[in-house]
Amino acid sequence: MFSTLSERLSAALRQLTGRGVLTEDDVREGLREIRRVLLEADVGFDVARAFTERVREKAVGVLALKAVSPGQQLVKIVHDELTALLGERRAGLEFASLPPTVILLVGLQGSGKTTTAVKLAARLKREQKAPWLVAADVYRPAAEEQLRQLAARVDVPVYGPSDRPTADVVAVVEAGIAAAQKARARTVLVDTAGRMQLDVEMMQELVRLKEAVRPHEVLLVADGMTGQDAVRIASGFHEAVELTGVILTKLDGDARGGAALSMYGVTRTPIKYLGTGERLDALEPFDPARMAGRILQMGDVVG
Repeated sequence: MFSTLSERLSAALRQLTGRGVLTEDDVREGLREIRRVLLEADVGFDVARAFTERVREKAVGVLALKAVSPGQQLVKIVHDELTALLGERRAGLEFASLPPTVILLVGLQGSGKTTTAVKLAARLKREQKAPWLVAADVYRPAAEEQLRQLAARVDVPVYGPSDRPTADVVAVVEAGIAAAQKARARTVLVDTAGRMQLDVEMMQELVRLKEAVRPHEVLLVADGMTGQDAVRIASGFHEAVELTGVILTKLDGDARGGAALSMYGVTRTPIKYLGTGERLDALEPFDPARMAGRILQMGDVVG
């Protein structure tokens, strides 16, 4: 995950940490390279510039103190600022005091939303959260069928349009939540209809659905390989339905990292999970500090 970004950032830092004495010029030159690495990883320009400026300000303070091992101090500064950029602290799901907790999953087609819904349901089942899934795509029967097939593999119940034949998505979801409540489900995951692109009709439907069912979480499932597009999409959804979190998918390959590194800084919406493979257990909680250490390949140094 992010292997190219990780290798290049680590190389830039090694050039600085290998010196016994650091000057402001050394730091400025090193940060110029770090900013170049971030931009090539598809991190937004404003985010990359603000990040390197914060590191520079703190590094100058360390140099002024003539600290022992300034290179290691610089690594610590970069790690801490990277952690802040990624969201500062781990953000888990918020569960209702009176079940069921309703989680609305939104996103574009191709983001892996339906598979992610089942992955999250499987995880919640392991955590004894008694999940149900609701198929909320009233336009494509194949969407409900796909959800049912995947959910059967992890033995999680599904409610969908075939249980409540209507073109009204709110009616389907309300009936699904009622059925889940009757079955003593503790969490209900609503897999909303995806679209090929952001459009007014889609957002209006989501706004209507959110107002009707008042979910405890609204999670965007975004393709982590799309970089700044993922951030733009998140901003569009956040403006319409006020996201509570993001799940980044397709991070098992060498994603450039721009989506993960820009998401929180631009939208102030925390990344809550990462999809790291095709298996239905390949969903891991997102921990900013741990991810920063992983990216820098220096967890032992900064931990």
